[in-house]
Amino acid sequence: MCGIVGYTGPNPALSRVIEGLRRLEYRGYDSAGVALATKPGEKLVVEKKAGKLVNLESALNSEYTNAHGGIGHTRWATHGGPTDVNAHPHLDATGKLAVIHNGIIENYVELKSELERRGHNFKSETDTESVAHLLGEEFKSSGDLASAMRSVCLRLRGSFTLLAIHSDNPNLIVGARRNSPLVVGVGEGENFLASDVSAFIAHTKKALELGQDQVVQVTPEKVVVTDLHGKEVTPNQYEITWDAQAAERGGFQHFMLKEIYEQPKAVADTLLGRFPNSDSIELTELEKFSVDYNRILILACGTAYHAGLIGKYAIEEWARIPVDVELASEFRYRNPVLSSKTLVITISQSGETMDTLMALRHAKSLGAKTLSICNTIGSC
Repeated sequence: MCGIVGYTGPNPALSRVIEGLRRLEYRGYDSAGVALATKPGEKLVVEKKAGKLVNLESALNSEYTNAHGGIGHTRWATHGGPTDVNAHPHLDATGKLAVIHNGIIENYVELKSELERRGHNFKSETDTESVAHLLGEEFKSSGDLASAMRSVCLRLRGSFTLLAIHSDNPNLIVGARRNSPLVVGVGEGENFLASDVSAFIAHTKKALELGQDQVVQVTPEKVVVTDLHGKEVTPNQYEITWDAQAAERGGFQHFMLKEIYEQPKAVADTLLGRFPNSDSIELTELEKFSVDYNRILILACGTAYHAGLIGKYAIEEWARIPVDVELASEFRYRNPVLSSKTLVITISQSGETMDTLMALRHAKSLGAKTLSICNTIGSC
């Protein structure tokens, strides 16, 4: 549930990055940080603080406004506690390359041991710092940040969205994704990278959706996407249909309270025009699901699980199909009975709930038809 933002363009990167992080506060976090390329070829400026975004903002000063390329992150602690040191970004040995990361690097222990044997010193307890040092090594060999990112990603196990910036080319940001969302915002003479379109919705409504195991190179003028072997691919482009106001708290103390109060309108808007008469509901988007299902299984975690319980009542009332609701985190650890007439519905607002993603893949591997309800385009 971490937030990721990258910006490159003619405007001060710091203001764009902080604005994006503020719009991503709804995702929950315990620390925040930024890396800025203020002087080409010199060490990056990095500030990071535990706690709320305001703690980071109070540590920043006006000299940072001359950077036109930068990355920012809000972290929810996994490896290592919520401290200043463990907050992202993380640097390579030179201090000229910075990385931010959503997800889990499953083989970071062996990578860290390998790097330490080659003389690398680590400052944090995170899995992400291993990626920064590996990228630094690869960049030293190739001089190409995108090539370095591809080489490193081939060695990583787990899930990740990665962004990297190097002061030798301060207008370039390189990103990669596997099992974790990353979208590109295409602006006029400026471009954005983020884990959610809400980070840049105030500046552009043009977005590119990245696929699995793809690497993106972003400058103010150009966006290039490749697979992990360097073959250029064409990403899916789409228009964002909502505005910046929808991404704001709207006067509410926090996003959860806002979403609670928005529920009646959200339900009404969803059902608008779907009742051709008083005793039926019409969902044309589901016409491709032509199978006569005899059972529906809803998988989710946390508040999404609670939404699934409400869905059970509604589906059984309207569709007269029996519905079971399970915690996605438990689904893989038993031998579920699924058939071609079972529809598995997974729910995840962020699209990053790893237990739900893995449950979805498990259901697919067992031959079930699946349907996902998600608030993030580009999630898998």
